[in-house]
Amino acid sequence: MKEGKGRHKVKQRPQKETEAIVGMWKGNSPGGIQGAAMEGPGGELGGQGNWGLEDAPGLLAKASLPIMLPWPLPLASSALTLLLGALTSLFLWYCYRLGSQDMQALGAGSQAGGGPGGCSEAGRPSLRSSGEPGEGSRTEGLVSRRLRAYARRYSWAGMGRVRRAAQGGSGPRGGPGVLGIQRPGLLFLPDLPSSPFVPRDAQRHDVELLESSFPAILRDFGAVSWDFSGTTPLPRGWSPPLAPGCYQLLLYQAGRCQPGNCRQCPGAYRVLRGLRSFMSANTFGNAGFSVLLPGARLEGCCGPTNARVRCHLGLRIPPGCELVVGGEPQCWAEGHCLLVDDSFLHTVAHNGSPEDGPRVVFIVDLWHPNVAGAERQALDFVFAPDP
Repeated sequence: MKEGKGRHKVKQRPQKETEAIVGMWKGNSPGGIQGAAMEGPGGELGGQGNWGLEDAPGLLAKASLPIMLPWPLPLASSALTLLLGALTSLFLWYCYRLGSQDMQALGAGSQAGGGPGGCSEAGRPSLRSSGEPGEGSRTEGLVSRRLRAYARRYSWAGMGRVRRAAQGGSGPRGGPGVLGIQRPGLLFLPDLPSSPFVPRDAQRHDVELLESSFPAILRDFGAVSWDFSGTTPLPRGWSPPLAPGCYQLLLYQAGRCQPGNCRQCPGAYRVLRGLRSFMSANTFGNAGFSVLLPGARLEGCCGPTNARVRCHLGLRIPPGCELVVGGEPQCWAEGHCLLVDDSFLHTVAHNGSPEDGPRVVFIVDLWHPNVAGAERQALDFVFAPDP
């Protein structure tokens, strides 16, 4: 290397080595895209085959140019965005249709009521077959979907009977294992002991608490009672009659607390809060006062499920009142509880005279003593009260 006029002269490289370097910058190497972007207008780096130190700023400027992607990539990205948007819209539409079907089934089930063919005296569960063709299968499908959602969140452990009930096995429509006089309208839990009347010892704690609270509950009824003549508007809190001469005031209806009625009956509400097996978070759970006037009769009723036991605490029991469950007659007694499996066909009647006054009982829905804790939790999830 020799000094020139005020600058260093770069020693010329051999021709073949120069061509190899230029070819590498033109894209003949794995970094070909960057080389193409950095290539000069003349097809050579810097437009010449030799360069000096003064060419370094130009080389750095060209090396910092943005990388130009091939032209089809933006089109592919747009197509992918459109595809993802279409799939998202399809998924949202599917969720909407599925939710609409569930709400239709729930709406059909909400028509449950008292009287013949419905619940006996208190409450209206939010899921129930209306008797229309195909309604039973839609309701069973809704129950099965909710049960699968519960199993995904928790576990299938201990869910054998509940799973069979959701699938309709040995179901409430005359399948094997169901007595002709036991026809629960919505859910039949298989392998539960079946008896029209349940022994008091099966729910000893709750029975003793209710009976010991008899005076407080009777005082609450006196505070909300009226003449039941039917000639005056219903007082606040009282439901329209289930049948002529049958009235009720519910503190809990279909698993939902009725705040206004609970405030009117503080003693009864405190008792409900102290019960261990009250179905307070389930659409099968109801609690309140039931009034039957002389001459009134509820005939041919079956409750929605055999998973509950209905507890009757007698408050005012005049002569001539009767309760027949599964063909077995019984009668209430003031201050004492009677445990009834109301999934059996039952009849309630007040055959007394008008001077005897109404029959009044306090009704509470309790879990059947043979329903396990895991099954109760699953059924509370499946039959959760409407929000």
